[in-house]
Amino acid sequence: MFGKLAADALGLSDVGSVIAPADFNKVDADDYVMHEDEEKIFFLIKSKADEYCFTNTALIHLDGTSAASKKRMLRRFSYFDHRISRVMLETAGTIDMDVELKFHIGEHEYSIDVHKKHIEQLKDLYKALIRIGDLQNQGETALENARLALDTAATVLNRAGSSGAPVVETFQQLTQVSFDWLSAARKRYVPKDFGAVFERYIRA
Repeated sequence: MFGKLAADALGLSDVGSVIAPADFNKVDADDYVMHEDEEKIFFLIKSKADEYCFTNTALIHLDGTSAASKKRMLRRFSYFDHRISRVMLETAGTIDMDVELKFHIGEHEYSIDVHKKHIEQLKDLYKALIRIGDLQNQGETALENARLALDTAATVLNRAGSSGAPVVETFQQLTQVSFDWLSAARKRYVPKDFGAVFERYIRA
């Protein structure tokens, strides 16, 4: 009883563990991975109340209200729609039992306590998240440059049209061309699948 109270006071009652790949199919989060679409788990942290499942396309969070409750809230954040930023890893002090991984995914802030015995594995995840954030930033910059190029092209076409030069025949056609071009640019510069990043940094 005293041990439990001490753990609660020190914030250690819900310290997570890194789950080995061989045991991925034994956790609840695996039920929500889209295996049918080739989604794959690369890193999984499980505590008494929560599960944090990092796949090649998304973070799946099974959010438990407490260790004593079976009630869960399922949250899914795709890397395509949610940028990773402010990634930090707080290592353990002399008497600490846990390390802390902090990051933002979109507008959501996460702080995950993990037992310090998993520090080397957490370092790998830290590097993978840093790299994904960098690639997302590079992609957004490239996409913004593509938008600017499209705006410039539209301005030139508009001026050409006003001078009587032959251009796209209708506004609807120009709109469709612009939409298709931007959609293609987003697919090129803002990837949905970061499996290659996880494979590079996560050691099994």
